[in-house]
Amino acid sequence: MLLFFIVSRGDFLSWVYENYKKIGEQKPLVHHITNWVTIYDCANITRSFKALPVMAHAPEEVEQMTGIASSLVLNIGTLTTPLIDAMIIAGKKANEKGIPVVLDAVGAGATDMRTEKCKEILENVNIDIIKGNSAEIGVLAGVEAEVRGVEAISVKGNPEELVKRLAEQTNSTVVITGKVDYVSNGKETFAVENGNEMMGSIVGTGCMSASVIGSFSAVEKDYVKAAAAALSCFGIAGEIAAEKSFGPGTFKINFYDAVYNLSQEQIESQSRIKSL
Repeated sequence: MLLFFIVSRGDFLSWVYENYKKIGEQKPLVHHITNWVTIYDCANITRSFKALPVMAHAPEEVEQMTGIASSLVLNIGTLTTPLIDAMIIAGKKANEKGIPVVLDAVGAGATDMRTEKCKEILENVNIDIIKGNSAEIGVLAGVEAEVRGVEAISVKGNPEELVKRLAEQTNSTVVITGKVDYVSNGKETFAVENGNEMMGSIVGTGCMSASVIGSFSAVEKDYVKAAAAALSCFGIAGEIAAEKSFGPGTFKINFYDAVYNLSQEQIESQSRIKSL
């Protein structure tokens, strides 16, 4: 059964806004080794949230770049073996430095290579936040699931069970994105009900959400709450943009503007985060 937070709505939602505001104040550098299809969108959404994106992939420089970053986002959407090697180098440096590492398991389960390389990263790097759709997370949690390309077709188990299961297995915060987003560290589990179906009409919103989580986790060390706040703000911007859009083209423009101009009033009145 879904229950609202024990803390008052005003207190909790004020905290969500404070984290949004801290990104603008601290301007964390978010290092991405990410999907080549959506790399431009990931950079733009990070900048719209007022964080600083950098996209450095070369094995010769990823360690140094991670050394000056506030968080690291790894996305296997367009993986190659050298790219995974670079991710592991960067991830180990992030662990050494003590900054959060976000892994977006794009397409895990679609091919053996994607699943194996995702597991290789998890074996070699301490991943703080693992993100994926229900089937991708299901594959990593060891349950029966079907992934076609980067889309979830089927998975055994419900999202609440899956995020808890993988969180307990990996000692990480786990995120499942979908119509409702689920976030768990194995002890606390939240459902985020913000968003609009038009967000699925453009390529890259899944990858962008990992960038947003990377931005929030750079300023909030309670990663389960950082991820929940990130997804709520991201979804609120989608709701605002959809109200004034006529299709995917206008939506994308309005979406960036909505993110950039999010106000305390909008976040506090529209955020829908529940404790499970």
